[in-house]
Amino acid sequence: MIAIIDYKCGNLGSVANALKRLGGEFEITSSKETIEKADRVILPGVGNAAQAMERLKDADLCNTILNLRKPVLGICVGMQIMCRHSQEGDVECLGIFDTKVKKFEPVEGLKVPHMGWNRINNLESKLLKGLKGGEYVYYIHSYYPQLCPDTIATTVHGTMFSGALKYENFYGTQFHPEKSGDIGETILKNFLEL
Repeated sequence: MIAIIDYKCGNLGSVANALKRLGGEFEITSSKETIEKADRVILPGVGNAAQAMERLKDADLCNTILNLRKPVLGICVGMQIMCRHSQEGDVECLGIFDTKVKKFEPVEGLKVPHMGWNRINNLESKLLKGLKGGEYVYYIHSYYPQLCPDTIATTVHGTMFSGALKYENFYGTQFHPEKSGDIGETILKNFLEL
């Protein structure tokens, strides 16, 4: 069973629909016990990192997540709050991934938020098994995780940043696999097989 963490910041419906298409058994939950018993955990996220951290703390789920030893996938803001710090709201985050989240600098011709399809390259993980560099995935974000030793995929939007991260049993995608068509479906299927 997959636990989709409900901390009032995620696009739960899109993630749930993507898992349904794959035949995955899941539960949308904020229960520590359910999260701890699950085979896999997804931390979706939409919106503001500082607000997301506040809601995670209000739900008393920070230590629960940090202590998980099963595959965990953070999506978008869900991944950003797994980093050390976010400029968005100047907030300390969970510190799982050894990187900071920064705002895209204004550059002529560069749209912020970064919204739409973009390529991922430098793929280095079982999460991305079966994909070739240059595949397109769907992004919508104004902040990005910097490159670091945990980077397992990169994307360029004005600057090169971490499109995906991995540390031990924790994985994260800045893009939305649940909105990334067949490529995203492959990534979610790989996650279910970890």
